[in-house]
Amino acid sequence: MQSMPKRSFLKLSVAAAATAALAACGGGDEVPPGDIVAVLQAQPQFNLLVEAVVAAGLAPTLKSAGPFTVFAPTNAAFVALLAELKVTKEALFANTALLTRVLTYHVLAAKVPAAGVPVGKTITTVETGVFKIESTGGLKITDESNRVSNITMTDMPASNGVIHVIDKVLLPSDKDIVATAQSVPDFSILVEAVVAAGLVSTLQGPGPFTVFAPTNAAFAAALTELGITKDALFANTALLTKVLTYHVVAARVLKAEVPIGKPITSVQGETFTIDASLKITDQRARVAGITATDVFASNGVIHVIDKVILPKA
Repeated sequence: MQSMPKRSFLKLSVAAAATAALAACGGGDEVPPGDIVAVLQAQPQFNLLVEAVVAAGLAPTLKSAGPFTVFAPTNAAFVALLAELKVTKEALFANTALLTRVLTYHVLAAKVPAAGVPVGKTITTVETGVFKIESTGGLKITDESNRVSNITMTDMPASNGVIHVIDKVLLPSDKDIVATAQSVPDFSILVEAVVAAGLVSTLQGPGPFTVFAPTNAAFAAALTELGITKDALFANTALLTKVLTYHVVAARVLKAEVPIGKPITSVQGETFTIDASLKITDQRARVAGITATDVFASNGVIHVIDKVILPKA
């Protein structure tokens, strides 16, 4: 038998190897990644997250078809959370109700790549809580507890979704709008007014609400403008309720979602407008400035304003 030239044999060997490799990979396509749990398990930086997912009984869910988006805290993020909460890992992982709530707050019931993030707008999680992502200085998440986490890596693929890496564990809020306002000293008169008007239970309800919250200085200026004492205003519950409910919108409206220049209907029934510089014009053509935005609560959001806004006289 005539022997094959060495060069021809090498060409055939390389070709055969390439054909076998292509066949193993499905005709040239890359091998698809595993599901979200498998991808996390493959990376040591997510050991604590995987342990938490298993402890909460969520592994089968995150292995299902999805699709999901997971914001994945690193081991360092979990260690920092334990210090922040002053709790041991064992205690946190044993509290499956809390652990499940925290973990599902990191999951979206859709595949959302970095390019598809609705910047500045309300993002609803599987837990039903919300957070927002902003792009100034890199992608950052503000959670319902008004804590900020950095997204340090995006678009890690999985067969049933996508993973984004974050440097802080996100926390949903246990504080409703009233409790959130009570935690801010500059809202003490607003809180007193809400109590006097009997609106506490309403603003503790499921909502969601948007509250344009006047500071103490704004209330003091309003009393002078109206020529009335605080005690007299708070005793007039009909007027007080009318004024306070004019500051509330029956929806969660973040700064990025404000309908600029269009009438916004308040719970009181009358409207006001907000311009591009975040100035509110009320029914008496008075102008108030929004000085801080997107203070999250479990049942809505608060924007801080520097003047009490007023409905028609």
